[in-house]
Amino acid sequence: MRSKGIESYKALVAQRREQLRIQFPKLLPRDESFVWEIGCGHGHFLTAYAAAHPQEPCIGIDISPERVARAERKQVRAGLRNLHFILADADDFLAALPRGRRASAIFMLFPDPWPKRRHHKNRLVKPEFLAAAAAAAEKGAPLYFRTDYEPYFAEARLLVGGAPAWRLLPQTLLPLEEPTVFQRRAPRHFTLVAARR
Repeated sequence: MRSKGIESYKALVAQRREQLRIQFPKLLPRDESFVWEIGCGHGHFLTAYAAAHPQEPCIGIDISPERVARAERKQVRAGLRNLHFILADADDFLAALPRGRRASAIFMLFPDPWPKRRHHKNRLVKPEFLAAAAAAAEKGAPLYFRTDYEPYFAEARLLVGGAPAWRLLPQTLLPLEEPTVFQRRAPRHFTLVAARR
């Protein structure tokens, strides 16, 4: 019975990834780099970033259909042709990303901190993800991570600092400071910046 459930889950993952592969030619019609936001929320940050950098293709992903729909409405209102929001998780996105496409920058702003210890396995920042993200990033590409949960920041700093493909940088500012919904609610936040070796 359990193996049937595992097979069903694997089939679902394969289907999601195939749907993403079909979308990529529209998102990135040329062999070019792109700015990637993981967990785009309501699209505030990436919409502002794409407007300020009209020559850079920008893709935001989120696992919430409602958030993606709200982000897409911002993109349409702003008339930004270099900006796309899609429903996807980071692992599926990386698995479906066409060969030759590379992220020129990666933003992870206020990802779910999964504060309970038994849920830490769900946190996005872990060695496997950092390796996969590095494989999909250009040399020198920055990785920006911001959270309002200090224990997650400390863990992320340790993991990114120990990842062979990433080098921690002294800076703590984003290239564009556009507060997200989550940042507006946070009394304080913590930021780390790393570069792809």
